[in-house]
Amino acid sequence: MPFTLGTEGQSDYYAYELALAAHKVVTEVMPVQPEQQVVITADTASDPRAVQATAQATFAVGGVPTVIWYPTLPEPCMDPPGPVANALLKADLWIEFATAYQLYSPAYEAALAAGCPYLCLTGMDVDMMVRTIGRVNYPALDKMKTRLYELSQAAETIRVTSLAGTDLTMRIDKAGDPFWEPPPAEGGYPVMLGGQSGFMAHHESFQGTLVFDGCLWPPADLGLLSSPVVLHVEEGTIRHIEGSHEARLFERWLAGFEDPIMYMVDHACYGFNPGVSRPTGRILEDERVFGCMQFGIGPSSKGAPSHTDGVVLNPSVWADDVQLEEEGRYVHPELIELCQEMGAPGY
Repeated sequence: MPFTLGTEGQSDYYAYELALAAHKVVTEVMPVQPEQQVVITADTASDPRAVQATAQATFAVGGVPTVIWYPTLPEPCMDPPGPVANALLKADLWIEFATAYQLYSPAYEAALAAGCPYLCLTGMDVDMMVRTIGRVNYPALDKMKTRLYELSQAAETIRVTSLAGTDLTMRIDKAGDPFWEPPPAEGGYPVMLGGQSGFMAHHESFQGTLVFDGCLWPPADLGLLSSPVVLHVEEGTIRHIEGSHEARLFERWLAGFEDPIMYMVDHACYGFNPGVSRPTGRILEDERVFGCMQFGIGPSSKGAPSHTDGVVLNPSVWADDVQLEEEGRYVHPELIELCQEMGAPGY
């Protein structure tokens, strides 16, 4: 994936700003309490500066950090080496930096079942941590997440269109999505980087055309897209893929699993982190390009062997007859106010 920022090798690159961002990670994003055992996992593709700063911040607020490094896995959602998985069962908190993320893996499910909260910072580097955490109003992002979720769950149907050709509808599942609800009083739960929200849709209800024109990852051969990848979706399943070279790469990657579940649309999310104005090829921040929509393919809840995410830029979104976005700009009055509180450019 081509990175244009954040790859400077100096140990002091954004050193002061990184310290502030890491402190916010352990006080605002995933608050660490004194004496908590915090396991921080990273693979060999992770940025050691971001990992080290988070471990230092954890120790500074009274937590007990344990950092575990392991080889980068071929695909996300694969189990890490056994000692890593075992360590997670003894952790009070888990912060992940691994590029081939553990989200949805058996080890992830076991850690949550054992009562360990999980923070996904997959592929986070110095530049990304400063822009998406250190320089944003994090409480305001949380308000935006909640209100978008509420507005969406109150609807019966969500429709998403885009200038690139997306025209997709989905039916809301009133059971709700725990990813976007307040965490439970006890037990494990996932925490995602701020600047994203979503809703629960019935898997079989996704219908229409979905065009990824921002980024798509995995497979590792993709990332920042140079041409659109067009998916024709019927009853929640990809029936046909159109596009040029990148579409063919994606098509072959899906086919390689020899599993029909990999063709199912899993979820839809809103992106709104003010620190992300354009895609870079790093999926964690690309899912949060301000005003984008992101869709996941391959539902782990149905046994998918892997998972991938793609980004739709400049979407228009309706919750029933109420328009939430117009070409990537939030237009609902309540959401405009929250964008102003977040300090989003142009509001």
